[in-house]
Amino acid sequence: MRYYTGVKDLGNLQEAVKEALEIKKNRFAYKHLGENKTLLMVFFNNSLRTRLSTQKAGMNLGMNTIVLDVNQGAWKLETERGVIMDGDKSEHLLEAIPVMSQFCDVIGVRSFATFEDKQKDYEETIVNQFIKYSGKPVFSMETATCHPLQAFADLITIEEHKKVARPKVVLTWAPHCRALPQAVPNSFADFMNEADVDFVIANPEGYDLCEKFVRGAKVTHNQDEALAGADFVYAKNWSAYDDPNYGKIISKDMSWTISAEKMALTNNGYFMHCLPVRRGLIVTDDVIEGPNSLVIPEAANREISAQTVIKRILEGLQ
Repeated sequence: MRYYTGVKDLGNLQEAVKEALEIKKNRFAYKHLGENKTLLMVFFNNSLRTRLSTQKAGMNLGMNTIVLDVNQGAWKLETERGVIMDGDKSEHLLEAIPVMSQFCDVIGVRSFATFEDKQKDYEETIVNQFIKYSGKPVFSMETATCHPLQAFADLITIEEHKKVARPKVVLTWAPHCRALPQAVPNSFADFMNEADVDFVIANPEGYDLCEKFVRGAKVTHNQDEALAGADFVYAKNWSAYDDPNYGKIISKDMSWTISAEKMALTNNGYFMHCLPVRRGLIVTDDVIEGPNSLVIPEAANREISAQTVIKRILEGLQ
């Protein structure tokens, strides 16, 4: 594997999950793959879990790791062509990328949606420029529209905790005070549609996700209907996708907050969220602190999803 930006890059998903669970049993079994190799992690946005888990994954594989915080520890980078660079951006990404590639063997990239232009966001300009101009293997640590490391970790977590062969998994919108990207729900839908689960998406009117990721999954605007009998409840806010409201908040309906009453509708279901989470908006304290909350094991599995992806990339370099 040379690039990782979505579920299709993993090939057989069952085999990928099986490999991840084997890696989890012995995280240092493949240290030889990363010997004398360097992982460069480029962050255009803030991070906690992605930064820690991916760096740890690289170290587990014997790699040197470099973390570059763009706009903080480096020059601000211009990403658009044909601009007169007379503002606060001192360097263009088209020069910065080939320079970065001189000092590493594998590159992880993290960037967010700008919400200024849906087409540009969904073209994934930044990560695709790294793929095109670095000459090195590149994997997504979250982009404007996808977060495949998170979704892979989510699937691993579901596999570890499921009580039936084909569990009911619900992705539900929940209210938030800020406009958030569709990246996490997009990738979660992308993975669940390929996994052996009964997948349902619940969101208010006006919050339907891009069909590229929904792909025929059941979508309902009735949250209680979706939660009935659910084995896993994945709560996440996202801003509107459809024009003319792209990137906007069009509802703060607090009746969509995941509470104990909502979870009582499920099949003693597990609660999941990618973190960070706004308590009282997305979920109530008693749910996220309850015995069926998987947010910490889910976060821990970010190390395993990242290590599986990087291992496969390193194997391709041998």
